[in-house]
Amino acid sequence: MQIGVNMKNAVVEIKDVNKSYGNNHIVKDLNLTVYEGEFLTLLGSSGCGKTTTLRMIAGFEEQTSGSILVQGEDIASKAPFERDVNTVFQSYALFPHMNVYDNVAYGLKIKKIKKSEIKKRVMDMLDLVQLGGFEKRFPSNLSGGQKQRVAIARALINKPKVLLLDEPLGALDLKLRKQMQLELKRLQKKLNITFIYVTHDQEEALSMSDRVAIMHQGVLEQVDIPYNIYENPKTKFVATFIGETNLFEGYVKEINKDEVSVVIESGIIKGKGSDFSLNEIIAVSVRPERMKYSLEPVEGFTIEAKVKEQVYVGATLKTIAVLPNGSEVKLERLAGQALPSEGTVFLYWENEDAKLLHSPDQTFYNAVENIKLA
Repeated sequence: MQIGVNMKNAVVEIKDVNKSYGNNHIVKDLNLTVYEGEFLTLLGSSGCGKTTTLRMIAGFEEQTSGSILVQGEDIASKAPFERDVNTVFQSYALFPHMNVYDNVAYGLKIKKIKKSEIKKRVMDMLDLVQLGGFEKRFPSNLSGGQKQRVAIARALINKPKVLLLDEPLGALDLKLRKQMQLELKRLQKKLNITFIYVTHDQEEALSMSDRVAIMHQGVLEQVDIPYNIYENPKTKFVATFIGETNLFEGYVKEINKDEVSVVIESGIIKGKGSDFSLNEIIAVSVRPERMKYSLEPVEGFTIEAKVKEQVYVGATLKTIAVLPNGSEVKLERLAGQALPSEGTVFLYWENEDAKLLHSPDQTFYNAVENIKLA
């Protein structure tokens, strides 16, 4: 957790929230607490319920059941403009007939703030988002990044308790997107405003967030700091959705204290875990950069694979190897480090690098006999 996040003061509390459209259950029994000064990202693929969750907090959608509290107050009966939250959209939603100054000042004028205070706050905010001197320009004369800064300034100038950001950088090119990621995080830390950010970009979520909440098919799979999301996934979906991983399915053959032996399609592998049962069907996740290889069999492992190809991708080098059942396994190293480019290899890893995961169902997929590679 980064400095400045007060884990004692809850700003947004989502309690047992469900959202359905007819028979389509979009958000399922969602419970989530967001804290003061926190940058929390809702991450997931399209249709997982993350944007619907954001819209319910903003008041643009009404939850089917459950409650949403902002600073301890249930906001169900409040209209969007009455909630102490502001939203930044991917489309910017700027007023094309207003210049930058008037766009940013709009919310303050609605609240009938004194002109002298409006001017000071607008100019201070434009300096904060590095748009000083742009106040007389119209949206049509701004770049995509500049438009997004104006939209952020307009949202922040009302000093909301929570800023909701719905894929705000999605329309920007990659280079500008990276720049704006840094800008957003700088602003958030400087102002100490709670940000709830929606994206499907994994790298963006991991690099910007204090915590990441991963959603899948309307269910909250895991909420954790970025390091744990990547290094210690709690479910098969999280393991496969965040970055690349090698996922093996098998059953627990032996438990020796915290060391677990697992029989998979192609042999026996090992990992560490403390809450597994004999004969339980589980999944084992090993990141490509943690996968090791040997030209000779390795004690405790019986995974033999045939190298299919080697791929150079700039900063990293990848080898793809094929198991007897046809499944592909990836090994990854920094460019310049050694990886096999051909032949047969024996795969293994350090026990602590294998993440053992419970299976939601007890079905053994892709099981085949252990056969000798040609």
